[in-house]
Amino acid sequence: DIQITAVRYWETQTTYLRKQARQLENELDLKLVSFSKLCTSYSSSRDGHRGDTSDTTPLLNNSTQDRMFDTMSVEIEQLLAKLTAVNDKMAEYTNTPGTASLNAALMHTLQRHRDILQDYTHEFHKTKGNFLAIREREDLLGSVRKDIETYKSGSGVNNRRTELFLKEHEHLRNSDRLMDDTISIAMATKENMTSQRGILKSIQSRVNTLANRFPTINNLIQRINLRKRRDSLILGSVIGVCTILLLLYAFH
Repeated sequence: DIQITAVRYWETQTTYLRKQARQLENELDLKLVSFSKLCTSYSSSRDGHRGDTSDTTPLLNNSTQDRMFDTMSVEIEQLLAKLTAVNDKMAEYTNTPGTASLNAALMHTLQRHRDILQDYTHEFHKTKGNFLAIREREDLLGSVRKDIETYKSGSGVNNRRTELFLKEHEHLRNSDRLMDDTISIAMATKENMTSQRGILKSIQSRVNTLANRFPTINNLIQRINLRKRRDSLILGSVIGVCTILLLLYAFH
């Protein structure tokens, strides 16, 4: 009775931990999507205010985005820490004596949650690094632009050479942004392909596990493969015979 009670307690606790881990993962997924949108819109907001001569409006918007960035970073870091704690707590239950068969299933679940945590952590740090790099670059360009405007207003010079310089600067900035967008699209495509490859490997692993666990399924798969090979040989033979007959007919 004591062992049955312990096993039931183990199942209750592990079920609660798995539910808590899934809830944290869903919250992290939503937060990371919003965080990525914030980082993407940061440069666009800077470009939208480039032609505005007022100093208060762009500063207010950028300051608001900076505060949102800091707040969301703290929230995501807290969620990552909570998910890490849940995974660590789940790992403690894998060593519970008397539940060997249950521990194997829990280890598989724990590894999946750890992989998800690693992916979310990597995505968060990458997005955060991109945002900081964009903000540093935009601040530098904004400082250069402000110096140019100060020079123009202080000297009263508005000649053709200055206009050409500003236009060239705009062209370079647009080219730089297009290159960044292209690289981002390429990286996103690569990540999607990597994710799809991981899913396919997981499906193949599950099929192999089922095949090894159930000999009937394994035999059925082998028969299907043998039939496919036989059909391929028959089809190849038919094509070969037809080709020979056509050649003989053509040369007669």
